[in-house]
Amino acid sequence: MNVPFLMSRYDRSDDSPKSGPGQLTGTSESRTAARGGIIGFAGAATSAGLGFVLTLLMTRLLGERGAGTVMQAMAVFSIAISLAKLGMDSVAIWILPRIIETDLHHLGRVIRMVFAITAISGILGGCAVVVWSRFYQDDRSLSIAVLVVGMAVPVGALQLVSLAIIRALGDLRAYVTIGNILLPVLRPIILVIVTAIGGTAVGVTIGWVAPLPLALFAGFVVAVVMVRRVSAIPPAAPGKTRNPAQHDDMPRSQVTVRQLLKFAIPRTLSAGLEQSIQWLDVLLVGAIVGSAAAGIYGGASRFIAAGLIIDTALRVVVSPRFSALLHGGKIDELQGLYRDSAVWLVLFSTPIFVVLAVNAETVLGWLGPGFTDGALTLITLSVGVAVTLMAGNIHSVLLMSGRSGWAAANKLVAVAINVAGNLLLVPAIGIEGAALSWVASMVIDASLASLEVRRFVGIRLQPRSITYAAVPAIVCFLGTGAILLLTIGQGIPMLSANLVIGGISFLVWCRLDRDRLQLADIAAVIRRR
Repeated sequence: MNVPFLMSRYDRSDDSPKSGPGQLTGTSESRTAARGGIIGFAGAATSAGLGFVLTLLMTRLLGERGAGTVMQAMAVFSIAISLAKLGMDSVAIWILPRIIETDLHHLGRVIRMVFAITAISGILGGCAVVVWSRFYQDDRSLSIAVLVVGMAVPVGALQLVSLAIIRALGDLRAYVTIGNILLPVLRPIILVIVTAIGGTAVGVTIGWVAPLPLALFAGFVVAVVMVRRVSAIPPAAPGKTRNPAQHDDMPRSQVTVRQLLKFAIPRTLSAGLEQSIQWLDVLLVGAIVGSAAAGIYGGASRFIAAGLIIDTALRVVVSPRFSALLHGGKIDELQGLYRDSAVWLVLFSTPIFVVLAVNAETVLGWLGPGFTDGALTLITLSVGVAVTLMAGNIHSVLLMSGRSGWAAANKLVAVAINVAGNLLLVPAIGIEGAALSWVASMVIDASLASLEVRRFVGIRLQPRSITYAAVPAIVCFLGTGAILLLTIGQGIPMLSANLVIGGISFLVWCRLDRDRLQLADIAAVIRRR
């Protein structure tokens, strides 16, 4: 069992290296994040790669219209499941590390409550989607596909919550194996089998949800084993008294369903709105300009989702640590962990989106000849994500401080901007309007969260350090890409040269500038491995 944050609880020595003024590298928190981030990155990279394979197969085998149908069903499922799990995944990440710190004997009871609430809300959410499928009667394939995902909502909600519990308890290897490997491996295999026997978009949708029960079973078994192991760990020795009152909203008495729901309901609204930001534009594009356009836009957005592997890997690791540090009132350590993780996020994510933007026409051509019409859309989305990531994991800090209501309000503003932008711009300029609307909503969401975290928690963005982390990617990959674009033009040779030349120069830069880029902790972990 991999429990790095539990190790920090039971090993309270203070002989870890201290950093100088303004330098926060070398801390145990950053080393824990680096170690977990490497594991998380491996899983996220695997998931993203297999997700791309799934998108590639889907678009090639089903065409623009068929892929658009499946992606619209996936959009309905994603939005519905974000509501149907009733925020219990965020509840697990928020409260379980704190219970382990202070009230370990309540661990099993709280987890049972979380599962029970999820089961009830998941069934209700699934029923709602089944009813919603009747509104697509003018497109029978889409109606049946939405019906299929509706019946899978309860299982999907429980599966996500089981993974969140595993993540909260610290077993990143199991979390990665089930969520980032098992599901992504099975889905392309099933898709190929379904299309080989003549399956249509509806059959592919059935195949997409088919592995969920297996993932749920695996997640439930691992969660049960982990709870038993964690419960057997002796309590921490008496030590420093913590001072959580200023920044921590955890219940001080025995946790009740009402207390969990108090945190979860705003988070449910926030998660539903967050998924709406990610998927609603696909549905709006499909409704306004048709399933073919939705397929093209969905294909471009899937590249963006695949590019968020660094964000996914780091968020998996740092969210429980944010919660534990806030619970302990360790704001200086939280500031350091936030700053280091934000630098890593920008440093390693920006190259992905620069390469996607520079080679947009080439990578979209892999999906099929009609998908190259989305090149400008992919460029817009890539630039927007790169800008948004400058805020780091700011949303996780806000949520782990217990202020899920503020997060929900931010998402509500972002969704309103997204919907209004789509309704105004998509009829006028097509899918490029959807991309601009999405970027505007994400930037505003991150800006609001940054202001609130500064006000409520005292965490500063430190823009100088974070912005500098984007410079190596801009110089190495964008500079190389611009020269190649002018000399040899779009195509596989340009993409390959962009990756090789840009990658080598980027690695050299990171090696020479490792201290300023906060890479000492990652290097130490790699050497130990």
